[in-house]
Amino acid sequence: MPIEVESPEEYGYGLIRYNLSESSVADRTISSLGLQIPDLTLLYGTHRGSEGLRALIAADGEGLKPDDVLITGGAAGALFIIATALLGRDDHLVVIRPNYATNLETPRAIGCAMTTIDLRFEDGFRIDLDAIAAAVTPRTRLISVTCPHNPTGVMCSEAELRGLADLASRTGCRLLVDETYRDLSFDGALPLAASLGSHVISVSSLSKAYGVPGIRIGWIITRDPALQEVFLAAKEQISICGSVVDEWIAEQILQNRAAILEPTLAEMRRRRGVVADWIAGEERLDWVAPSGGVVCFPRMRAEPPGGTGAFYRRLLDVHGCYVGPGHWFEMPDTFFRLGYGWPTGEEFEAGLQAISAALRG
Repeated sequence: MPIEVESPEEYGYGLIRYNLSESSVADRTISSLGLQIPDLTLLYGTHRGSEGLRALIAADGEGLKPDDVLITGGAAGALFIIATALLGRDDHLVVIRPNYATNLETPRAIGCAMTTIDLRFEDGFRIDLDAIAAAVTPRTRLISVTCPHNPTGVMCSEAELRGLADLASRTGCRLLVDETYRDLSFDGALPLAASLGSHVISVSSLSKAYGVPGIRIGWIITRDPALQEVFLAAKEQISICGSVVDEWIAEQILQNRAAILEPTLAEMRRRRGVVADWIAGEERLDWVAPSGGVVCFPRMRAEPPGGTGAFYRRLLDVHGCYVGPGHWFEMPDTFFRLGYGWPTGEEFEAGLQAISAALRG
């Protein structure tokens, strides 16, 4: 998957008026969270992560305890640890696509065999359990899914999640569920995946739903003590421990989880409604409505004037709007990821109108 030279960071945020490429809610500040960092001792912290933070995370899943949780450098760090600890050249991975790049590129770099199960627009981007089951081989060590899904925002049902856990158990492999957007599930969150069995691994972070990607706090949850020790050993080789400042901030956030999430969820539901109304009136686009997260993945009904390359250039150079083109996710550029959680309300709605204008040429 490409690393874009013209990513928002490289192009320059100041040159993008309407940034609809981001996949999180708006970035928060220390003061907006009502925090004042105390005089912490800047020591090597607990390698697993602070016990208070791990207890707050474990409390969200039935039957989980703090020792089932390992704090990592964001969800990206968690996914890297899992792939490098579980997969080798003689192993096989079944992974859904489109997906977050780390879930695809790290296994490719390792050299393991990989079968991608492509989610189809025509099927509502739903996970096909039969296709996953057919792809499993005796060498399969891991089935990897995301829910809510990035870039589509689609969620699997609880029955589908339990079906995936049962499939992994029957076939003797592990199930990895990237739950980074779980706290932004519009109609209620699914059970925390790792609570469904010791062969199920959950990954999440505070970056997307809480607007604090800068503190780099993510985690791995598994009820398998031996596997948790493997993950801990991998973390110790990569970073030893996390930042005591970051972990302190994370603990304060999770202690105040409901107060932070409730207004965020209300606003994201409202914005999803704005996108739905816009697409209903935009004859050049179609979509699958998201059930969680802050992204969706519209599809152009036909090539725009000059083709998709001209569309993306017009959108950015003429209208100052930036979205994530389909090739970021190994999909055709007639798709694009639209993030509706990060910009201000005014920028968000102006960005939608910019897309409509760019589609017309």
